Amino acid sequence: MRILMIAINDPAGTAIEFTKAINKYTGHSCRLITKEIRYNFMFEKDIHLPWLDKNGWEEVESLLKESDVFHFHMTADEYIELGPFVPKDYIKEKQIVHHHHGHPDFRGNPEKYRDKYKKLGRSNLLVSTPDLLKLLPEAKWQPNLVPIEDPLYSPIKEKQEHPVLICHSPTRKDLKNTDEFIQIMDEMENASATPVKIRLIENTAHKECLKLKRQCHILFDHLQGYFGVSSLEGLSQGLCVIAGLDQWNIQHIESFAQTTDLPWVIAAPSNLKKHLDVLVNNPDKMREIGQKSREFMVRNWSPRKVSEQLVEQIG
Repeated sequence: MRILMIAINDPAGTAIEFTKAINKYTGHSCRLITKEIRYNFMFEKDIHLPWLDKNGWEEVESLLKESDVFHFHMTADEYIELGPFVPKDYIKEKQIVHHHHGHPDFRGNPEKYRDKYKKLGRSNLLVSTPDLLKLLPEAKWQPNLVPIEDPLYSPIKEKQEHPVLICHSPTRKDLKNTDEFIQIMDEMENASATPVKIRLIENTAHKECLKLKRQCHILFDHLQGYFGVSSLEGLSQGLCVIAGLDQWNIQHIESFAQTTDLPWVIAAPSNLKKHLDVLVNNPDKMREIGQKSREFMVRNWSPRKVSEQLVEQIG
């Protein structure tokens, strides 16, 4: 299959990682077209429309003609304007995939999308986290991936023990329990017997964000029931990753990973500080969980496994 992914912007850099993994680990080919940069995290690009010259636009037209699959991310569809081109003009005999990543319009009005896909007869629907299946029950969950072989996603072998660095990298603080986390960290920095320090990573290029995370001991994702790409990055880097996974998400993760032995430290607002205290004051436990995190990603969540599942679901 020749897969063409199309997105307004690349959600959390996931589309480019899918593109690279499909090309590396499967017998299929994949390209990615993006229109905008949001949050300025500087994720890697394939075909980014604002950067194109004449030859680049000719390549866009060629891909629209020759691809077997149009894979739309977020709210993009066949009416998205790609400069002078519109995918609808090239849609005949293409397979169509709609892949949702939790865009506010989708979360706020899922019935609009369900009705749209029903009327169009679209059945190849994907969501990026299990919680979104509740909004689009007709979809399948397609896990995100991280390139675990990349040095930036690997553990640091000899890490400074003190202070214990606890990081958090929210794109939108209002959705990530950031205020609660900061309040707890303020208390711990002033009262913990073990030196501890918060590392809040914001408005930072993605590669620099990964470098900063990699130096830490613990990563706090959020307590919203599901997990973000930040969780997968931290697990791959061998960190203790804290997230408030609910039972719905746990069951789906266990099914995909084919294990009930998950590496996340599962917390709730009522016990987040207790979990942090236990980890901060038990370096052996931190190292043990961190090692388990990395092993889980290598064994149960490899780019090959994720990309092969994506191709299977598309096909």
